[in-house]
Amino acid sequence: MAFIERNPPGRALDLGCGTGTNAITLAQHGWRVTGVDFVGKAIRSAQRKARQAVVEVDFRQEDVTRLRGITGPFDLVLDIGCFHSLPAESKAAYVQNMERLLAPNGTFLMYAFFQDDESKPGLKEQDLVLISDHLRLVGRQDGWERGSRPSAWFSFGKLGN
Repeated sequence: MAFIERNPPGRALDLGCGTGTNAITLAQHGWRVTGVDFVGKAIRSAQRKARQAVVEVDFRQEDVTRLRGITGPFDLVLDIGCFHSLPAESKAAYVQNMERLLAPNGTFLMYAFFQDDESKPGLKEQDLVLISDHLRLVGRQDGWERGSRPSAWFSFGKLGN
């Protein structure tokens, strides 16, 4: 919400949008939004919720590492809990999409929790290095995911901007 309050509406891409809560919130604040999720049931639920909220969101069932047919630039790419759950071998393709889809002055806003147990998904230090090879870290706010695991909000921009 703080990002929405500080930035004028533009084009937004919500990756791992689930049932569309954040995509719909963005649309209610004037953003033109595309929401992507791999799970068809979640996309169908998101479409119903958008109709009920009387907002237009382009929801698509798609793999966030491929994003076929999605073209930028996007002023905001939002990821709340998607990237950190991807298998290591998929993360490079995901980050290359961020570089391709993000507008020159756009923001990649990501919330992730850190891996504290090898058996659970989570962000690793090498993931931040991978992202930083393609995008510039603008801000980081650390916290705790549900009081149990370290987490952070990250804000990235294009390199050179």
